[in-house]
Amino acid sequence: MEDTAVEEAEVSGAAEFAPALIAAHPFGHSVAVAVGPDLRVFDLHGGCAVSLSDDSGGCAHSDAIRAITFGAGGALFASAGDDKLVKVWKTGSWRCVRTITSEKRVSAVAFSNDGLYVTFADKFGVVWLVTVGEDAEGQVSADSKPVSIFGHYCSIITSMKFSPDGRFIGTADRDFKIRVTSFPKNPMKGATEIQSFCLGHTEFVSCIAFTRNSGGSSFLLSGGGDSTVRLWDHINGCLLDTYDVRDKLGELSEPNETEDSNLAIADICLANDDSLVAVAIQSLNGMMLLACDLVAKKLSFLKVVRTEKSYIPTSLSTSFGPDEHLWTVMGASNMPNQSASQLLTRVRIVPRFQKDAQASADHDTAALDDAEVPHGEKLLLALQGSLDASKQEEVLSAVLAALKVSMHKMLVKKNYSEERREQRKRGRNDKKIKK
Repeated sequence: MEDTAVEEAEVSGAAEFAPALIAAHPFGHSVAVAVGPDLRVFDLHGGCAVSLSDDSGGCAHSDAIRAITFGAGGALFASAGDDKLVKVWKTGSWRCVRTITSEKRVSAVAFSNDGLYVTFADKFGVVWLVTVGEDAEGQVSADSKPVSIFGHYCSIITSMKFSPDGRFIGTADRDFKIRVTSFPKNPMKGATEIQSFCLGHTEFVSCIAFTRNSGGSSFLLSGGGDSTVRLWDHINGCLLDTYDVRDKLGELSEPNETEDSNLAIADICLANDDSLVAVAIQSLNGMMLLACDLVAKKLSFLKVVRTEKSYIPTSLSTSFGPDEHLWTVMGASNMPNQSASQLLTRVRIVPRFQKDAQASADHDTAALDDAEVPHGEKLLLALQGSLDASKQEEVLSAVLAALKVSMHKMLVKKNYSEERREQRKRGRNDKKIKK
């Protein structure tokens, strides 16, 4: 019965659920939100919404955006998704300077630390590399084609990040694996080699993040469908510590609050001093904060930052600076009976996402009210799409219901009947593009 229900949900479109994403500029210049094919950017220095332009000869995204990221220096930004396009933007002008066409739908994207390359992963688990470095005249290279550099053997890659020193690229997939791969100085000529596999998750790995500790070696954190956040020595593939969010949520929850709920980790985000880890959990109204002790190599519970009951974050991000904020967003697209006018999101900001928030577990850490948000209504209107609270409540209630089951529908492998497999083959939209 359960398998039949899942198949029926897929036919109705629920399996194509696409969560809203958020990314903050590394130095706090801007913040971007993606929901469905819409990319919305707000200039935090200028205090205004950004108008995007396209000089690449391509077109705007026509299907759900599945990955967004800023480059390490903040000069470049990438967006990619189900329309098989990877778009590279210059953040100084917010012009799209390069549109790359993938053979398959794209699930993850990342820039190398030197900004010379963009990597993207397709739904079949292949990682591709494209040169995007600027020439002497400041123009982004447009003469190179995507080159495959390694793969995850037909497993969807869910997250991809470069290590702070640029030596490694970490990739996670739905088959419980995290692969750490060496990244050559000249990847177009040098060969990538497997550095390690970080194995221990018992369900899909949904997100990874490297620590940025400048005083020594970095570490890797991961979250997954098994409700755990894990700390790794990624050089050797050694598991250092595991925190199971179910243990603490069982103590903190009201009766029936998490009963029959899926507590998969949706996203993780590190404070810039690596002392805190914010965790978005699929059925938690708010974020869990974990203390991260890199000397003792331990993760421990600090507190839960509660939000309103209709708000479960789908994505987290932060940026450098003295006023470090944790940016969160909730929203989705590709839901049944959803029109373009209903592509609403809800943005919440947690201030002081720094070490001083860890000093006392009793510190009153809370999300800002709308009136306290930097640039107020202008920012909220630009990133959310609407300020109408009643309209938001209606749409986000539907998103809330979908969130509690969506990740498993997308990332857990399903067993199909022969008839259903043939039906899916006929309806595929990821066939190889003819050159």
